Amino acid sequence: MRQKLFLLLTFAVALTVGSRQFTAAAEKAAEKAKDDRVVKDGMLVSFDYTLKGADGKVIETSKGKEPLTYVHGQRRMIPGLEKELTGMKVGGEKHVTVKPEDAYGPVNKAAFQEVPKEKIPTNGLKVGAVLAAKSPEGQVIPMRVHEIKEKTVVMDMNHPMAGKTLVFDVKVVDIRPQPAPPAPAAATPAKPATPAAPAKPAEPAKK
Repeated sequence: MRQKLFLLLTFAVALTVGSRQFTAAAEKAAEKAKDDRVVKDGMLVSFDYTLKGADGKVIETSKGKEPLTYVHGQRRMIPGLEKELTGMKVGGEKHVTVKPEDAYGPVNKAAFQEVPKEKIPTNGLKVGAVLAAKSPEGQVIPMRVHEIKEKTVVMDMNHPMAGKTLVFDVKVVDIRPQPAPPAPAAATPAKPATPAAPAKPAEPAKK
């Protein structure tokens, strides 16, 4: 009896140790799989960044905020930065300089337009003021006051960072497969029509 109990206890201990080893191995494998992930097309990438101008002044940063998240390869990131992020792993850091042609493009002279001064709100008559206009399709177009003349105002519709060299310090914090799009909701079957009530028989004529 004692021998049987000893064997059962030994088996239980072995099973517990084996279970722990399997769990540890699974966790290690999952961690390794995560470490092996690289930034490539179709991956959901999160990264911290600090953006500076060529003069070294900070323009924007994610410090104290949520990381910036995007799907790599869908052209939702400026080309020069997306190219440099390709191949990076979680924890990777990089200093990236992006020329205007790989960022928001050069300044387009055709994007400067003169409009009558009376068309501009009084509080917008200031160089650098940002206003919004609507295209014929209803799209909102931001534009900046570039110059104020006697009767007209020169508006600049270039992106605010057009023509600028951008300097990024980035750190990849997460890489995961892009989640599958939600399945379309099943159509609700049409409710059957309520049958019409039978016609009431006519009463016989009184004699």
